[in-house]
Amino acid sequence: MIVSWNWLKDYVPLDQPLAEVAERLMMAGLNLESIEPHGDDQAIDLEVTSNRPDCLGHIGIAREASVLFNKPLTIPPAAVKSNGQPIEKATSVAIECLDLCPRYVARVIRGVTIGPSPKWLRDRIEAIGIASINNIVDVTNYCLMESGQPFHAFDFDKLRGGRIIVRRPKAGEKIQAIDHNEYSLPPDMCVICDAERPVAVAGVMGGAATEISSSTKNVLIEVADFSSMSIRATARKLNLHSPSSYRFERGVDSSQMDWASRRCCELIQQVAGGELLEGAIWAGEPPVTQRPAVSLRPNQFRRILGIDVPANESHRILMALGLKPTGDQADADGTRQYLPPSWRRDLSREADLIEEVARIHGYDKIPEDVFVPLSLSQKTLTERVLDRIRDTLTAAGFFETITLSFVSGELAELIVGPVSNLPHACLSVDHSSRRQENTLRQSLIPSLLVVRRDNERHGNFNAKLFETAGVYLAARPGDPTAEPRRLSFVTGGSFVEVKGVVETLARRINPQSVVTVRPSDQPHFVPGRGAEVLLNGQSLGWLGELSRDVTDKLDLRDSVIAAELDLATLEASPNLVPTFAELLRYPSISRDLNFVLEEAITWDALSEVVRAAAGPSLDVLTFGSQYRGQQIPANKKSYVLTVSFRAADRTLTSEDVDAAVKSVIEACSTKLGAALR
Repeated sequence: MIVSWNWLKDYVPLDQPLAEVAERLMMAGLNLESIEPHGDDQAIDLEVTSNRPDCLGHIGIAREASVLFNKPLTIPPAAVKSNGQPIEKATSVAIECLDLCPRYVARVIRGVTIGPSPKWLRDRIEAIGIASINNIVDVTNYCLMESGQPFHAFDFDKLRGGRIIVRRPKAGEKIQAIDHNEYSLPPDMCVICDAERPVAVAGVMGGAATEISSSTKNVLIEVADFSSMSIRATARKLNLHSPSSYRFERGVDSSQMDWASRRCCELIQQVAGGELLEGAIWAGEPPVTQRPAVSLRPNQFRRILGIDVPANESHRILMALGLKPTGDQADADGTRQYLPPSWRRDLSREADLIEEVARIHGYDKIPEDVFVPLSLSQKTLTERVLDRIRDTLTAAGFFETITLSFVSGELAELIVGPVSNLPHACLSVDHSSRRQENTLRQSLIPSLLVVRRDNERHGNFNAKLFETAGVYLAARPGDPTAEPRRLSFVTGGSFVEVKGVVETLARRINPQSVVTVRPSDQPHFVPGRGAEVLLNGQSLGWLGELSRDVTDKLDLRDSVIAAELDLATLEASPNLVPTFAELLRYPSISRDLNFVLEEAITWDALSEVVRAAAGPSLDVLTFGSQYRGQQIPANKKSYVLTVSFRAADRTLTSEDVDAAVKSVIEACSTKLGAALR
């Protein structure tokens, strides 16, 4: 926001040096960017945060200065004189999209004379970098920079039907804006139309067909309130930004719309003559003038700021800022209720009022060594689980990555299929800043594969990578199933290694966790090398070796084993507190077994039978290897496994172990048809 020093003093009598005023404004939250001379004036460039749209006009800055220096604030009365002819006989306004334009004010001035602006008006707007066009346009720009409320002036005689309709565009409609570029109007925008066609992109820019020209005689002045989200989306989609859209995106004060309309008409009559029709057309909802009261307790100043602020001082500051107490007296404990002014929608909590008092009272009055009571925060359960996951994966040799949520459409289609719970259509954005990577990812694996490829191109092969982040499955804000969080990792190791990592992760989060897998034939897996992962019988995710159809699209040299797990399922029943268990004192005895089985029998099925038959002394069951080939019949395979036995109260004998092994062999033969090789 660029402020004219001479203009600012029209509203508040400042006899302090400019440097002092600029410094106080900066210390109160309006950061000073620069001060540049402009003739006999000074242009002050202030940074206005997005929560303070009231400071996007000279009156808003003047209000701040008046409070800081305890000076009176003078706001022009905006007194207008009309010719007595009712405006309702000349025009009408209809709003067909109240969600995009809740309110609209129109006034009409007849018989204006278009010409150059007077020197005082040119000096004011040129000092802040706005070129002078003509007296009517200059007044709308002046009033915009005075109040922060955008305006638009239509050549009334060029409005077909002499009326205004606020609506969404019809299919195929276009408009030539006053920048003389043509824009297509998607149906989700808000446009200002006459009886036949769009004449302005609402809140962004007017149309060339009704712009003010040297032949203009009659003018319709628009003051409106448009949806912030709609204006932001429109400006970005059209790549068309203006001082008006900048302010509408941040919100305007609807209670000042009528004053702003009268002020603009007052100045137009002053510099261009003309007769104002009686009254104004107000379409839509009434302005929002009352906001909920906010409580302020005096003892909270010391708790939050570390200092006490006298009650009369805090009351004076808030009153000067436009807040009004709900009663004449404070409560017994000093608590007061304040009604925020219409232009301060950001004041909704007690902490907001304390901040207002602090910045006006002066942050420099808070000693550097002041004691502010603090309490240690504790990590949430989710943070503790994520810490455990990171510790486990980094210990296993993985490196954490952080990648963008946006990927290209081609990359998003690499991982598909119901095993990962992915819908067919991906969410995407249509914006000039994201022409290529405009799709919200439904899996983290493609992003990790790109990072792995980049590592390969730099000579760092077999990069073991993981990431924890959200994916986007549907456009349902607030629904956790629409934006679930995933844990994904990729490596060049074996399927068994990755399965072991998943099992270790689950046990690190809860030692009683049981991880099982079942075959999956999704298209992104090498046939026979993909699996769905279950945690305590509940679906957790998937793991497997990615097919060359996937990896070749990214020019990956090495094969890749990938896993993608649902973080919410991992977090469902954590047990992160270690439990003491005495180490067993007696040695274990191990036996290797080599079974020949039918091809369809899985390791899980075999291990379940072995565990059930081995008895209570079974300590560890370990997968050794899998073999198909010579000396093995067709449609069969062999599994090598190791069973270790240990007792808690004695040293096992060979006879004890032999009996348990015999039981295992008999059970595998009977239930699975396994033969000992």
